[in-house]
Amino acid sequence: MKKVIIICLMMVVSSTTTFAQFNFGLKAGLNYNTIKAQNNEFEESGVLGYQAGAWARVGKSIYFQPEIYLGSKGSKFTFQTGSGASATFQEAEKNFTTLDVPLLVGKKFGKEGTNFRIMLGPSLQYNLDENSSSFSQASNPNFYTYEDFIVNGQIGAGLDLGSLSLDLRYETSLKDINENSGQNQSLLHFSLGYKLF
Repeated sequence: MKKVIIICLMMVVSSTTTFAQFNFGLKAGLNYNTIKAQNNEFEESGVLGYQAGAWARVGKSIYFQPEIYLGSKGSKFTFQTGSGASATFQEAEKNFTTLDVPLLVGKKFGKEGTNFRIMLGPSLQYNLDENSSSFSQASNPNFYTYEDFIVNGQIGAGLDLGSLSLDLRYETSLKDINENSGQNQSLLHFSLGYKLF
């Protein structure tokens, strides 16, 4: 099903470039990521990460913007090792390297080249690797193991100034990132883009 959706989207992009305005550019930025569990089952704090990749934009006033970028995400946890009288608590940081594919629909306000934008849509997250060894001594190490594929949602706003674009977005998981533990992630993104054409 995922392959069918991606193929359909690629066909839409390729067919609309003939009839609509098309732009392509590069982007890079920072994100602040936290992972939370239902019922506050662990203490957590956020981690600063990065993102770098490319974007395309099809359309004028209303546009479709697919992106692809590599990123890092994670969170800091305080977790329990052992049980009973031998129980102790440790702190460790969970980090992912991800391939992210946002598929956004947006609306521009203002003149071409200098405008304000709003956007929203799903973002497909593929976890390329993660550091799990730090949690091998946890009472339940599976609690800190996450799905390889996650569907997130993004919403945000942006500003175009000539070839430069600034984006600020909020992202959250649309399903639990660990099916057995009721965990979800949230991110705040800030990125700078440059339009090549």
